[in-house]
Amino acid sequence: MRSVTYSMNVSLDGYIVGPDGGFDWTPPDEEVFRSWIDEIREVGVHLLGRRLYETMLYWETADQDPSLDDSRLEWAAIWKRLPKVVFSTTLSAVQGNARLAGGGLAEEIERLRTEPGQGDIAIGGATLAARAAELGLIDEYRARVHPVLVGGGIPFFPRHERRVDLELVQTRTFNSRVVCFRYRVARRAEPESAC
Repeated sequence: MRSVTYSMNVSLDGYIVGPDGGFDWTPPDEEVFRSWIDEIREVGVHLLGRRLYETMLYWETADQDPSLDDSRLEWAAIWKRLPKVVFSTTLSAVQGNARLAGGGLAEEIERLRTEPGQGDIAIGGATLAARAAELGLIDEYRARVHPVLVGGGIPFFPRHERRVDLELVQTRTFNSRVVCFRYRVARRAEPESAC
C-alpha cells in the first residue's frame, strides 16, 4: 500500500512559516535542493492545500525562465509531470497536471492508496497535513530543520491532543547546517482476538 508522507522545511522552533507569513529563511543551497529533487522522484501523487498550490504554480512555467540553473529546471520538469490533487473550497479550477479533490481528505487518500500506481502520496500545506494527522493518515514525517528560530507562525506539527509515537528512519546533515529527519509513524499491532 502507498505511504502518505508529509515533508516541509521547518525552523528549529517548529514553524514552516514565520509570524509574518514569510519563509525567506528556507532557500535551499544546491545540496538541500538536490535532496528535494531525489525525494520528489519517489512521489506518485501530491496532495496540496490551496495556499501551497498557489505558491507552487510558479513551477508550472518555470522551465521558460532562462535564469534557472540545471537543478531548478530538473525540479520544474518533475513537478510539472507530477499528478496533483488540490483541496480548496474557494478555487473553481486548477492548472497543469492537477485536479480539484472530489471528496473528503480521508476518502481521497483511501482511494489513492488502493489504486494501482507507483510512488508515495505526498501531502503538503500545514492545514491539509494537520487534518490528515488528526485522522491518523500520515505514515511518515520528513522535516528539513533550518538553523533559525522564527518565534511563531504556522507549526509543522499539528496541535492536537493525541499522542503519536514515531520511529526514526534516517537523519542527514547538510553542509549548510540544515538537518533532515525522517520519522515513520509507529503503528501498534492490533491485538489478536480471543477464540
